[in-house]
Amino acid sequence: MSGEGVGVLDGAIAPQRNTNLFGHADAEDFLARGYRSGKGHHAILIEGPEGIGKATLAFRFANHVLSHPEPGDAPERLSIPDPDSIVSRQIIAGASHNLLHLTRPVDEKTGKVKSAITVDEVRRAGHFFSQTSGSGNWRIVIIDPADDLNRNAANAILKILEEPPKRALFLVLSHAPGKLLPTIRSRCLPLRLQPLSDDNLGRALAALGTPLDGGRMAQEVPGLAKGSVAQALKLMNYGGHDIIQSFEDVLKAQGAGARKAMHRLADVLSGKDNDVLFGFFIDHLMESLVDRARSAALAGDLVGADRAAKLSSEIGERIGISQAYNLDRKQTIITILEEVRG
Repeated sequence: MSGEGVGVLDGAIAPQRNTNLFGHADAEDFLARGYRSGKGHHAILIEGPEGIGKATLAFRFANHVLSHPEPGDAPERLSIPDPDSIVSRQIIAGASHNLLHLTRPVDEKTGKVKSAITVDEVRRAGHFFSQTSGSGNWRIVIIDPADDLNRNAANAILKILEEPPKRALFLVLSHAPGKLLPTIRSRCLPLRLQPLSDDNLGRALAALGTPLDGGRMAQEVPGLAKGSVAQALKLMNYGGHDIIQSFEDVLKAQGAGARKAMHRLADVLSGKDNDVLFGFFIDHLMESLVDRARSAALAGDLVGADRAAKLSSEIGERIGISQAYNLDRKQTIITILEEVRG
């Protein structure tokens, strides 16, 4: 019951089949000890930036639980999943009756991934539990990520978390836990994962067959990726590095050159099948505004800090409206760039 391959970046491995996990040994040990004790929490909120291994850790732990259904008999540490085991084969194929992967579904009309996890998806969890209620097996739901739950879906998940079935385990992933309903957070045990070190980032990329082999990219990618394999792949495989440079050119350009630079960038970002690159740009833009606000505040420029913070909020709303009503992406980008340039 999963969407293996849906939304997976070029050069990445779907988390349910990924046997490599770097930089999170302490979190692995924490989960293994908690499960073995028989007193583990029924809902664990795995927090941290996108692309650092949260989903891979969740599937590794789910594999561990389903492979060792009696906590007292489980090993003290999580082992590397055996892709040839029955449990692993079922998880990889999305055929496990004991694991449900809730993520954004594909729109059957457009073939694209929807912008949110809907209440219809959460209803699958209710059906999942009712189907397996008499089996006595563990039933595991991975919500990937909970940030994508719309309000109705979040409220539906909350009802299940409030009265969880026996031997049910929820692994709730979040890139930005502060945006989740406080009532959801309060019913989960938080487990914070840190961004990968440069060394572990390099090891993870090498394991994917995308090593940092020197040169300018090898020097710049770790700093720009900030410990995220997903960000590194977007920089290296999607042209994200060039997009950052183009954005800097837009900010520096003057007169007619600025207009041309904005249109060039907007043309690339609004191109067909460039959703990943567009998302990368928006993330980079919002982060740059946060940095702008922080720098202004540290310099004592409270007016400038407030202006940057308000601009970030306004742009977030504009993007949400644009996506909800399928407005022209190029015009939206140009408008945003004009606002950022001030």
